[in-house]
Amino acid sequence: MISVVVDSSVWINFFAGKLTWQALNLRERIRRAEQICLTDVVLTELRQGTRDGRQLATLERYLAPFEVARLESLNDFRLAAALHRAGHKAGTPIRTITDCLIAAVCIREGLPLLHDDRDFDHFTEVSDLAVLRSPGS
Repeated sequence: MISVVVDSSVWINFFAGKLTWQALNLRERIRRAEQICLTDVVLTELRQGTRDGRQLATLERYLAPFEVARLESLNDFRLAAALHRAGHKAGTPIRTITDCLIAAVCIREGLPLLHDDRDFDHFTEVSDLAVLRSPGS
């Protein structure tokens, strides 16, 4: 059973060795061999950030064991657009549609999101997106 979806914001900090609470949480989940998931959009964002074929191959090997939740139907895209509109209506505009697509998959699958991107916190105000919070909050 999948325990959490991990956003690219956390993976980037994790790979860069930035010890945010989210990166430490991810490291501990990997150490415990928990079922971690990423979305197809997150995979795309991470692949986009590689500098060369060697770095891409290393990334692919590292991420291979993790499940990838995919956008499945037009309903995911409809939900993403609705999330974007809801954020604007609530006065917390979402900066990228890719975050809306990631959130849509998490909502559809009922999976919590581990992230380091304030836009996802805004989603929790206008949708059923569940996010992991820092231990002290």
